[in-house]
Amino acid sequence: MRIAKAMARAGLCSRREAERWIADGRVSVNGKLLRTPAVEVAPADKVFVDGKPLPTAEPPQLWRYHKPKGIVTTHSDPEGRPTVFDKMPPEMPRVISVGRLDFNTEGLLLLTNDGALARHLELPANGWVRRYRVRAKGRVSPDDLAKLKDGITIDGTVYGPIEATVDSVQGANTWLSIAIREGKNREVRNVLAHLGLTVNRLIRVSFGPFQLLDLAPGAVEAVRRKILVAQLGPRASEALGFSESQAERKARHARGKAASEADD
Repeated sequence: MRIAKAMARAGLCSRREAERWIADGRVSVNGKLLRTPAVEVAPADKVFVDGKPLPTAEPPQLWRYHKPKGIVTTHSDPEGRPTVFDKMPPEMPRVISVGRLDFNTEGLLLLTNDGALARHLELPANGWVRRYRVRAKGRVSPDDLAKLKDGITIDGTVYGPIEATVDSVQGANTWLSIAIREGKNREVRNVLAHLGLTVNRLIRVSFGPFQLLDLAPGAVEAVRRKILVAQLGPRASEALGFSESQAERKARHARGKAASEADD
């Protein structure tokens, strides 16, 4: 297994972050400092990150978390603001987020102990839609919202297709439902600002098939493995370590047969 993938599987970081850590000289294998992620490691290899042994990989798992407004989605903040990970219950393992929600955005944030799973869920190519409820000051025409279905370019940044509808108008504010697939930095806020709206509340209500529902602010809840495997599909589940490969099944059956014969 590539070293970056092994680090991601251990829940330390994403593969991309692992590559940066390696370039920064934070990773060694069998006593040799790495300078490139193009290295394969085996279970017997001694991998150290920041001088500490690479943790044993736990089974991949996913959690739903209702992020409140006013906390950041980072493990540490230079400004000393509270972070999502400061708010985890003590029994939670070390987790990373699937994408991010900014400081003033609330709602559903997916967390996982597996960097490879996080990367898979984040990829726009996998087509998982992020849905939001938005309160914004101002008015917008249905025609302008309809044009977003073709995507939009703002100050050189290209945003993909966006589904947007007005739900209601309350005083100076408009409530909208927004659906995006890429989740670029501040995408909803930037696009609506381009249309003359000022977002004053932003709530993510779903990420792919996973929904916020009645999860209380600050609460975290594990997604059942059966549900996650069903949503990922057999090919992705096997690649991400949620199900046995054909070779593993054959090996397990062979061990069982050998044990049975030994008992006879």
